[in-house]
Amino acid sequence: MLLDAASLYFRAFYGVPTSVTTPDGRPINAVRGFLDMSARLISTHGPDRFVACWDDDWRPAFRVEALPSYKAHRVAPEGGEETPDELGPQVPILVEVLAAAGIARVGAPGYEADDVIGTLATRARGPVDVVTGDRDLFQLVDDARGVRILYTARGISDLDYVDEAAVTEKYGIPGRSYADFAVLRGDPSDGLPGVAGVGAKTAAALINEFGDLAGIRAAVARTAVAKPPLTAAVLKKLHAASDYLDAAPVVVAVACDIDMPAVEGTLPRSPADPDALAALAEQHGLQSSISRLGSALGWAA
Repeated sequence: MLLDAASLYFRAFYGVPTSVTTPDGRPINAVRGFLDMSARLISTHGPDRFVACWDDDWRPAFRVEALPSYKAHRVAPEGGEETPDELGPQVPILVEVLAAAGIARVGAPGYEADDVIGTLATRARGPVDVVTGDRDLFQLVDDARGVRILYTARGISDLDYVDEAAVTEKYGIPGRSYADFAVLRGDPSDGLPGVAGVGAKTAAALINEFGDLAGIRAAVARTAVAKPPLTAAVLKKLHAASDYLDAAPVVVAVACDIDMPAVEGTLPRSPADPDALAALAEQHGLQSSISRLGSALGWAA
């Protein structure tokens, strides 16, 4: 089980009220929520390995170089990612708690959590569940290898199970065509404009007709007489978007071959540092959440 950690701690922050505080009154809702989500996921799904995948770089240079608008609207005035004031200080606490508990937390310099997830899912020798609220990761679904997405649109207690059939049902495209679909349609939340005037239905029709983005672009290059779905209007839009279509796949495609060390991710049978974990629990008022996590992991009381 691979967690898109930032997706989950943002969800926890907005899903648990900021009135949940430390003994000295600081919000601790994101940490509490993340730990409780983890405990529920472990209890419900019983994974053999469990890895919190981290954004070491939330806006990698290679993606910004390809498409400067990538996540540009989320850059804070002082630089870095714009984050709620009450969330930022909680992230280092979560890092400490995961380390003391012995939960694997993995990032890669110059890459996003998506890329860590893609690489670990590709390396895995058995089925993989990816827990995220980010549709970009739908491109990883692979029925043959047992890679599916547990999508948190409605929360951890009501997950959407996304496999190739679910992608086909929702978007009308082959199960592993989501990346090309996203390039064409765009994603404003990531600053990905898409092809102007090409919506989800047209994008799906083009993929179904020509197979993939490369096939679509080859058809655009050779088409003299337009016919649906490559009508004259769509043909004009795709020609106009040629530079964007050169750059966008670099941004959208999850890197699945990062040069990073092997990750064990075995569930800890006891805390990695019991004293540190106890101190963190007391300092931040996390006793109940850590107890629930320990119960899910089978720790002695």
